[in-house]
Amino acid sequence: MPMTIPKKAAGLSRESLYRALSADGNPSFATVLKVAKALGVRLHAQAASSAGHSIE
Repeated sequence: MPMTIPKKAAGLSRESLYRALSADGNPSFATVLKVAKALGVRLHAQAASSAGHSIE
């Protein structure tokens, strides 16, 4: 798989990117955020519908 993510923009070494994004990789959330930022992607979290459940 070619790495087209700018290494310097992601702030990770080439080896770290390959390891984290491989099929067996388990990237930290911080790594996911760095890669998303390097790609110009914004992540959005939204609460799941709670189907009648309320948090009190």
